[in-house]
Amino acid sequence: MPNTLNLDPIDIRILGELQADATLPVGGVAARVNLSQNACWRRIKLMEEAGIITGRVALLDPQKLGVGMTVFVQVKLMEHAPEALEKFARTVRELPEAVEFCRITGEYDYWLKLQVADIAEYDRVYKRLIQSIRLGDVRACFAMEVLKRTTAIPLPT
Repeated sequence: MPNTLNLDPIDIRILGELQADATLPVGGVAARVNLSQNACWRRIKLMEEAGIITGRVALLDPQKLGVGMTVFVQVKLMEHAPEALEKFARTVRELPEAVEFCRITGEYDYWLKLQVADIAEYDRVYKRLIQSIRLGDVRACFAMEVLKRTTAIPLPT
């Protein structure tokens, strides 16, 4: 099964095509990478089985769906017991507004990216967070303008 160490240039090109447009039929991907449809399908299946391709999704415009405000939130917890950490993580995972959630190094413990309609919606999310466990500090930054938004992962060259 392929992994990041033995992907060949054709695999990389297939991944690039799928990242650009996951709606392409296998035949379309195969034509773009100069491969037979069957060979292309086999490579895609192997990359799915290896966990390199983890899913295919439709990308949506948050502005047109009424959740165009992007908020970056840094959270410092008061308590670091395993139960508290799991409770906080579970709370965040259940928030539909949380589109990214990372444990980070440095002064803060977590970084969240939220998509909300407005300040009032952010305030509702904030109140859910502070009700989950005791937080030491919460810092929010509101995006003024989105200059780049992509889900594409940089591919090896």
